[in-house]
Amino acid sequence: MPGPGMEMIGEEEKKALLEVIESGYIYRYGDPKDPRFKRKVWQFEQDFMKYSGAKYAVAVNSGTSALMAGLWALGVGPGDEVIVPGYTFVASMSAIIYARAIPILAEIDESLTLDPADVKKKITPRTKAIMQVHMLGNPGWISEIQKIAKEKNIYFIEDACQAMGATYKGRPVGTYGDFGAFSFNVYKTITGGDGGMLITDKEDTYKRAFAVHDQGHLPLRQGVEQGNRTVLGVDFRMTEFTGAVLGAQLKKMPTIIQKMKDNKKRLKSIISNIKDITFRKLPDPDGETGSLLTFIMPTVESAAKLGKKLGCGVVAQSGWHVYNNMEHLLGKMTVTKEGCPFTCPYYKGGEVKYTKGMLPRTDDILKRAINISIGVVDAGLGSSFGVNVKSTLQEVDEVGKKLRAAIIECLK
Repeated sequence: MPGPGMEMIGEEEKKALLEVIESGYIYRYGDPKDPRFKRKVWQFEQDFMKYSGAKYAVAVNSGTSALMAGLWALGVGPGDEVIVPGYTFVASMSAIIYARAIPILAEIDESLTLDPADVKKKITPRTKAIMQVHMLGNPGWISEIQKIAKEKNIYFIEDACQAMGATYKGRPVGTYGDFGAFSFNVYKTITGGDGGMLITDKEDTYKRAFAVHDQGHLPLRQGVEQGNRTVLGVDFRMTEFTGAVLGAQLKKMPTIIQKMKDNKKRLKSIISNIKDITFRKLPDPDGETGSLLTFIMPTVESAAKLGKKLGCGVVAQSGWHVYNNMEHLLGKMTVTKEGCPFTCPYYKGGEVKYTKGMLPRTDDILKRAINISIGVVDAGLGSSFGVNVKSTLQEVDEVGKKLRAAIIECLK
């Protein structure tokens, strides 16, 4: 059950891959004068900078790696707190934890993204950053969260892993923060099977992130730098195979986004006059990708009934996207002022516990929310019912009629 990018794999990706295979040169670095070196990763970074308008880009092997490299580049570490929504994929939390910092969970609102009011409540003298997650293809409250971060002199991070192609006030998401992170796994707008990207306008952040992602090397971009290491890095490099596929996919993104928006508009119109449901709030309606149609039922009972009837469940049941379902986080990450050896041996902020029900507003919204697939068909997001990027208008109408009938029945 892939995202729209995987549905669009075709001759363009095949041709790009064959160029690399036939060259016999598959490493992301090489001599620009060597005709075997096709520079696919390098070119994808250049194209991504052009698309986003960001000054710098680092291609990595996953969205999680992009978050980790960015956090390390900013110096987020032991004793620091990072505010993150309780509704996001677990990788947002794990990236913070592997920076040896402390995730501080905050409520979402009807946008299904961070509630600015709760973010303010969660800030302490130890807060180092706010990680805003643009969930389900839509930007969150960027202006509001960015303003809070600026007032408190803390970092503003954009986890845009689920929002490739989304914009806010005419600019791509990911360009407002100290850095932005993207994912290209099989469930995303475009895909290389896996892969990620970090973007930033700050040269120092870029240099450190690049060094983190490749054993401390400086960013010479094409050739292999020797010596002059800046930090102790790791290996998050993207391969030429992944870069080749993503370069072809990036060119298809405008078509993918437009098709999803058209199908979503058509499907939404079929159920829009059902008075007892409310649609997800969109901080910038023009900036969504259209990958999912999300609405909120009036009661937990009616939502559960509808989720069962459609076979998609409610959003609260969507696995590791909801803090309540993260069994590897709940009850295992208690941090006291004496310290937790795994998380942060220097933490002095008192006790932090992750327990079911700790975010009541988030729980209520997600128990009443239903995700309908427009382009991302993913049971892990609770979007196993709906259409995909290749669905015809007739298929959209048929699904819309079934959906409308099911909603009305479950509201009785």
